[in-house]
Amino acid sequence: MINGATRVAAVIGNPVRHSLSPALHNAAFRQLGIDWVYVAFEVRDGGADDAVDAMRTLGIAGLSVTMPHKEAVARAVDSLDPAAAALRSVNTVVPQTDGSLRGYSTDGAGFVASLAAAGISVRGRAVCVLGAGAAARSIIDALARGGAARLAVVNRTAAAAVAAAELAGPAGVLGRPADVAGADIVVNTTPLGMDNDDLPCDPALLRAGQVVADIVYQPRETAFLRAARSVGATTVDGLGMLVHQAALQQQLWHGQLPDVALMEAAAERELAARRQ
Repeated sequence: MINGATRVAAVIGNPVRHSLSPALHNAAFRQLGIDWVYVAFEVRDGGADDAVDAMRTLGIAGLSVTMPHKEAVARAVDSLDPAAAALRSVNTVVPQTDGSLRGYSTDGAGFVASLAAAGISVRGRAVCVLGAGAAARSIIDALARGGAARLAVVNRTAAAAVAAAELAGPAGVLGRPADVAGADIVVNTTPLGMDNDDLPCDPALLRAGQVVADIVYQPRETAFLRAARSVGATTVDGLGMLVHQAALQQQLWHGQLPDVALMEAAAERELAARRQ
């Protein structure tokens, strides 16, 4: 029951009304027995500084950040963890004991955790990342930290691919379509397949024995994952990344790691309700 002692956490973004985060986080708070509530605030583009100031003023206990505010929030907080500093992007804000605000990026770590939950290690593996946007950058950074041996970035704009690959240090290279066929793990970080059956690469490049992941979670099985499964590849959908990055946010906010399976079930219920 919400009362005067209930603490508030929130997500800011624009748009944000479609977000699954309230369903995920409130389910986790209930499971942990924590007197917190999680809400969504739609914040106009350019309003990130005001939102961070409001977090300070209102004593908001934890903040999730989604597009288009991740880079602006990185500039507005008082300090950054190493991943957020490398990416110049924040998806999580945590109040510190001295009253300052520290920014984190849990997206990439959430992706790697979703692979680990499926029994897949990235250490020593050759990975091909399709796309070079903000999501790709966070995943490349985390894959490099996780010990991936080679990270080829394939993108329509070569300059963006090179910049993203640089996050992986010596392991990062400008990729070409042939890198899809040679990779142990292929990751689609583009929105292709979210609202249609568009594919981020030629499906003939996929093969049995690969791990093929897609960060799109609506639909759970994209055309890309169907193509991969049809040739015998192991597939990982995007809901795992969403859930694991949210669980890591909770751990940063209050020190406890919630039940990821429970959070995933809450997300699935919410998605099912929206389809009705």
